[in-house]
Amino acid sequence: MRKIRDEEKRIIEFLLTMIGAKLENYPVSETVYEYEGGVMGSISMQNTDGSTYLKDLIQAHYIDVDSVPVVITLTADKDEKLLDLDFWKEDFSKLIQYPTPDKLKVNIIGNGKLEARV
Repeated sequence: MRKIRDEEKRIIEFLLTMIGAKLENYPVSETVYEYEGGVMGSISMQNTDGSTYLKDLIQAHYIDVDSVPVVITLTADKDEKLLDLDFWKEDFSKLIQYPTPDKLKVNIIGNGKLEARV
């Protein structure tokens, strides 16, 4: 476990804003757990192992500085709390540069449709 970084919190709050969520309804944990030792940037915001995935809230895409595409997914658990900020780099290599909100291409998930927004 470690303290959440400012850039992680900025991305989470940006993504929540993009789906019209009230930030007070999705409090961001001050401590997080890094998946894969932080190689790709994925974090869990749950402090317990009992959390069960419910759904993806939103996805965003960007290109890392090595020109490899990255997909970021913000997920919720069965209690509608934030679960993960998941990074998936297409070639499974290490994330080189953490993105800023202005670099993201966002897909809003709803009613089975993805709607692209910048």
